[in-house]
Amino acid sequence: MSKKLAAKASLIQMPPVAAEPSVGAVERAERADRGDRTEAGDPRPKTAPGSMALFMASQSAAVKEAEELRERLKAFDGALPVRALDAQAVRPSRWANRHEHSFADEAFAELKADIAAAGTNVQPVAVRQLPRVLNGSTPDAQPAYELVFGHRRHRACLELGLPLQAMVAEMSDQQLFEAMERENRVRKNLSAWEQGAMYRRALDEGLYPSQRRLSEALGVDVSLVSKSLSLARLPDAVVAAFPSPLDIQFRWAQPLAEALQKDPEGVLSRAGRLKASGEVRSAAQVLAVLVGGADATLLNRSTPTHRVIEGVAGRQALMTRDTRGRVVLKFAAGALSEAAESELAAFVEKLISRR
Repeated sequence: MSKKLAAKASLIQMPPVAAEPSVGAVERAERADRGDRTEAGDPRPKTAPGSMALFMASQSAAVKEAEELRERLKAFDGALPVRALDAQAVRPSRWANRHEHSFADEAFAELKADIAAAGTNVQPVAVRQLPRVLNGSTPDAQPAYELVFGHRRHRACLELGLPLQAMVAEMSDQQLFEAMERENRVRKNLSAWEQGAMYRRALDEGLYPSQRRLSEALGVDVSLVSKSLSLARLPDAVVAAFPSPLDIQFRWAQPLAEALQKDPEGVLSRAGRLKASGEVRSAAQVLAVLVGGADATLLNRSTPTHRVIEGVAGRQALMTRDTRGRVVLKFAAGALSEAAESELAAFVEKLISRR
């Protein structure tokens, strides 16, 4: 048996020793084992080590790309993504602090015109997502978001039927309230009465335990909080006697409070007569009647009369005649262009030149 094996082994011839393969040949072999295709169309790897090398190479590229993306995203740390939302899918917050008159003044008309020209609100609002509760209706019929701030921009987009650019954030009621209050101070300040109504709601809802804690959280003076609350807690009849709640000023808080303390029935009676008369009076005139006890008809004869002239896009002019018969016509700052002023001057000149 061993002799037969030896005989067969002798028939085996070893190939001659070849020179070392060139570097190119080694590279081609390695590429073939990795699965890379050369110009000659080398096949994909057929061995386990080759397949593993190909996998590790592809994973290394993916990991490198992920690291690069992670570095680029660091620049956006803390930033909120802005989304285009359907304005109808966003509801005002229960802490909303804008009176309806804030959506009817000249400033709102200008804001609305700017948004209409841009096709959306350039400065995004902030919203938080609402939990989806059916309550007998379909989810699609319910607002999906609640405004944090930007009620005027939201109203403009809603009325214009335009998409609303919004940052979506997660926050508590207290965080929402504080963000709304601070944003209003940066943009269009709330009126004294609106600010008081906002503070009153926060205290009534238990968002803060006291005026002092509220003032500390918002970074405002506690005396300002007190005056604002005093105005917001005026009887409805007194507030309704003014042309608009937005006209009530901080410095009127004390005289109104003192008048109500001394003669509440008299103040409420005078407020009712002022409202029922339908006469156009300035907020200062209304204050004089309420705290001074002056008769409304007497006040009309002895103080300036006012006439509000309504224009387009919410623009107004105020014509006043004082007790000496002098007439003054006032326009809001920027309401008239230079050409319009020249036209007005020419009209007045023509008017007073008549015989």
